[in-house]
Amino acid sequence: MDTTAPNSGLIEKVETALNSIRPYLEADGGNVRVIEVTEDMVAKLELLGACGSCPMSTMTLKAGVEEAIKKAVPEITSVVAVNITAPDDPHAVMPSTVY
Repeated sequence: MDTTAPNSGLIEKVETALNSIRPYLEADGGNVRVIEVTEDMVAKLELLGACGSCPMSTMTLKAGVEEAIKKAVPEITSVVAVNITAPDDPHAVMPSTVY
C-alpha cells in the first residue's frame, strides 16, 4: 500500500524554493507553510507570523514567494495564500522593514 501523499515530490520542491526566501520573511517575523499542491498544480500556502497579518502580504506573495516557486518548480501554475490580509484590514500590521 502506497502511503505517499499525492504530489509529495512537488511539495518538497516547493519547500526547497521557499527555503531560499525564508530568511527575508523571518527577518520581519514571518514565515510560510505549504498546505498542499493540488491536482491542477496550485500551491496553497499559509502565511505565518507577521506575514499573516501584514497588508504587504499580497505583494510579498506575488513578487517574492510566487516568483521563487515558479522559477524552481515550473509545473506550478499558481500560488495562493489561504490567509491573505487585505490592506484595509484594521488588524493588519505593517512590518518594521520594507524591502
